[in-house]
Amino acid sequence: QAQLVESGGGSVQAGGSLRLSCVVSRSTYSSVALIGWFLQAPGKERDAIAAIYIRSRSYHRDSVKGRFTISLDSAENTVYLQMNSLKPADSGMYYCAASRSSSAFWTFPSDYDYWGQGTRVNVSS
Repeated sequence: QAQLVESGGGSVQAGGSLRLSCVVSRSTYSSVALIGWFLQAPGKERDAIAAIYIRSRSYHRDSVKGRFTISLDSAENTVYLQMNSLKPADSGMYYCAASRSSSAFWTFPSDYDYWGQGTRVNVSS
């Protein structure tokens, strides 16, 4: 069974930092080409924040460029999202997702095959 397990969420004040982790099970990691992070704010749809194509490049949403960085540790099957200069608008549930297809478009939730349970981030002003 595919497994993606997120951790690292919490409550911080505006301007603070958090690092989210997504550990992908070995069997799942060997079959995926793309891993991404999505944010679902209360009452809103799930939006792509950042993603990394395992054998290619990474992408970040415009609103987080310069503040968030996605990275991959292949040895640990883990994707990180380093979040700096956090804002209240960054609050919500963060989900890790993975796609088997290298042709998947990183911003489309429907292009992902596997999802984690999410980790909550709350940024207070």
